[in-house]
Amino acid sequence: MNEYSVVSFIALLGWLVLCGSALASHKMDWSKGIRMGLTWLAIFGGVFGIFHFVGGG
Repeated sequence: MNEYSVVSFIALLGWLVLCGSALASHKMDWSKGIRMGLTWLAIFGGVFGIFHFVGGG
């Protein structure tokens, strides 16, 4: 692990804190949050699948 991976890891933790605080500010319940997360996962997975199969990658 070099100094660049440490900086990348700290930046990742900072982004996770920022996203978590933004999500917590909406005061939504767990079921709605999980449903939204699964929806976004399906969207990104679908886009990845389309590019994977069309691009041949």
